Amino acid sequence: MDHPDDFTQYYASLLEGTYDCVDRIVLNAYFSRGQSPGGFRSWWREWAGSDDGLDTEHLMRFAGRFSRRLRAWAAAHGVPVIDCNSGERKHELAEAHLPPDPAFVGVFLIQVSRGPALVWDVRRFGQGGLDLRRKAPWPYVKHYSFHIIDPDWGHLTMRLSGHPPFGALIMLNGHEWVERRARQRQLPVTKEGNCFTHTTDVSALAEVADALTAPTAIGRLAEVCDRWIYSACLCFGLSQDDQERSGFRYDYSAYQVEYSRNLCFQRGGELDQVYQGMIERTRTHLDLRTLVTLFGRKHRPHRRAPRAATGEDRPPAQVQLEKPTYDLTVFKVHFGALTLKVYDKGERVLRFEAIVHNARGLPCRRALAFLPEMVALLRKLLERFLNILYSTDRAFLDAGALDALPQPSELGQQRVAGIDLNQARIRTVLAAVLALAPNGQGFRVADLATKVRDLSGTAAPAYGARQAAYDLRKLRGKALVEPVGRSRRYLATAQGCRTMAGILILRERVIKPVLAGAGKPHPGPRPKRQGPLDAHYQRLQAEMRATFATLGLAV
Repeated sequence: MDHPDDFTQYYASLLEGTYDCVDRIVLNAYFSRGQSPGGFRSWWREWAGSDDGLDTEHLMRFAGRFSRRLRAWAAAHGVPVIDCNSGERKHELAEAHLPPDPAFVGVFLIQVSRGPALVWDVRRFGQGGLDLRRKAPWPYVKHYSFHIIDPDWGHLTMRLSGHPPFGALIMLNGHEWVERRARQRQLPVTKEGNCFTHTTDVSALAEVADALTAPTAIGRLAEVCDRWIYSACLCFGLSQDDQERSGFRYDYSAYQVEYSRNLCFQRGGELDQVYQGMIERTRTHLDLRTLVTLFGRKHRPHRRAPRAATGEDRPPAQVQLEKPTYDLTVFKVHFGALTLKVYDKGERVLRFEAIVHNARGLPCRRALAFLPEMVALLRKLLERFLNILYSTDRAFLDAGALDALPQPSELGQQRVAGIDLNQARIRTVLAAVLALAPNGQGFRVADLATKVRDLSGTAAPAYGARQAAYDLRKLRGKALVEPVGRSRRYLATAQGCRTMAGILILRERVIKPVLAGAGKPHPGPRPKRQGPLDAHYQRLQAEMRATFATLGLAV
């Protein structure tokens, strides 16, 4: 698969291959008629025959009957039912109950927890009058998480409310589907957690994973949802006959989606050099406050992992759920409901993820039929993130940049001022634009003002939207920033990111530290441990002191 992002193309010679995959998919399952008072009342008439039993007491009985039927069925079939407390990692708890039989299909665990859900409040008045209203805010009621093994999707979870209209969340994993499809094609893969760390043919794996981004994926998702939600979950609230008689059918929409790009390096040592160097050079520009490192072995193997030709008999698919074998460094960038994430996995895989925590935060429709549109948008956001990483990691200043930036420019037919790099304010603005650059949806003037105040450490509104708009016009005049269509959002250009990063690196990490040490005629003792950058600084400072002595310049 040909990836157009600059980061992947730059390191292509070090890669064995790449593959994209849709990871975690969370769908909302809802009964559309049950979302409005009139629709819910008409459904009740079709189920019960009249409005006589439609009251709050009968609706509460639904929840009690749901719980009793579920626990009786679980006891009869030996399925454990676990009551979970708030804050527990329910998916990790379920992994301890995974059935050992690889041919098992069906429900193997049910977890009970509390969460908000739509509940109707019924008030009667007069002779046969009804007033249906949603309880606001949504009350916390019992939810039942059905953990299921599907022959095509592996481990999936359906979380259902026991109160009508029985809203549900369906959680699936794209890597589970790709793993089973690869097994059907007899493609050897090694899966560690939620990532394929070894395979004999990365291009074939990429071809399998691409099937989840095609329009045919909509039918696969609808099929697996319909296969289990009616027969294994809703049946405890409504029997199959009640479902058909009342016309109870779910519609599906996307709630959370994760999309990843996985770079498979030829050697683990090269992955370490690329990734750690990228973190060191970009964390300041992208305003990364914290990095999380999970420690394992110190060094990765510097050569390729052994293949089947060496006599090692590797199974077609292997799942590892242990703690990381090698140091796992994760950094994240958050923009509202969107998270951009980078981490290394296994020996030779560097992974980039775009995660939308709530699909309302994306400018696209959320119905299941438009899932490919959402995945395409996430792919675009992820590729922009990779381009920004490359631009800030490989900063660049052309020969005339420092001379051209302070000069006035034209924006449309208006003349705008140049960019004076000697002003601390404009340098903070450049740093703020770089920090906002990975957000593929763009930033507003207010976002820029907030980020500038955050970076400068001033809570007072000394730098407001008016100042931000003025500085933004100067950046637009130099083609460092461009508007997003006809909206009021702006994006930093790739060339602009390289220029801004180059300016900040030159001033903050070259000129200032070199001059700070060059002005000391008697530098202190060398530290016992120093990095390669410290050695460069010391040599530059020694040459600068000799140059100052020749020129007769006192610093």
